[in-house]
Amino acid sequence: MSTVGNSTNIFWHECPVGKSERQKLLNQKGCVVWITGLSGSGKSTLACSINRELYSKGKLSYVLDGDNLRHGLNKDLGFKFEDRTENIRRVGEVAKLFADAGLICIASLISPYRKDRDACRALLPESFIEVFMNMPLEVCEARDAKGLYKLARAGKITGFTGIDDPYEPPLKCEIELGHKDGVCPTPVAMAGKLGAAIC
Repeated sequence: MSTVGNSTNIFWHECPVGKSERQKLLNQKGCVVWITGLSGSGKSTLACSINRELYSKGKLSYVLDGDNLRHGLNKDLGFKFEDRTENIRRVGEVAKLFADAGLICIASLISPYRKDRDACRALLPESFIEVFMNMPLEVCEARDAKGLYKLARAGKITGFTGIDDPYEPPLKCEIELGHKDGVCPTPVAMAGKLGAAIC
């Protein structure tokens, strides 16, 4: 019997079919690929490209996109510090379940705070691949596909990561992607590199 958070008198129920059996069935290893970076750095585009790359190799994956999750699972959360932390905590727990099911879970979120990302890593330290989209702020702001940087600069959005709220880059990520000699690799090229690392 356990007490976890505010839940008391709870029991963990083991099932006879476990992670190893599911992985054998799917012929793959469940893991979490956590893509972090500024808004406009290409996280969602990369996540979908990796998803396609893995699909073409017969691997089952699922994308957890930050904005998409705020349409459902996290629609009750805003962008205050504590809400951002809870947002990442929930996604980390869901990603852990996907990995336990034997899937390759691709989580694509700004996830600005190092402590929150590290907490997700701690949930499955052997199966967590952190990918840092290391794109300069000026590149992300120039893209501004959603028009959010413009709104933030005009003061119409507050607490916007990279403008008036910090982004803490990873210190020891597994993979770092970004500009090389002023040139950004294509999403397909980046997905190919990542797909090879995952499989």
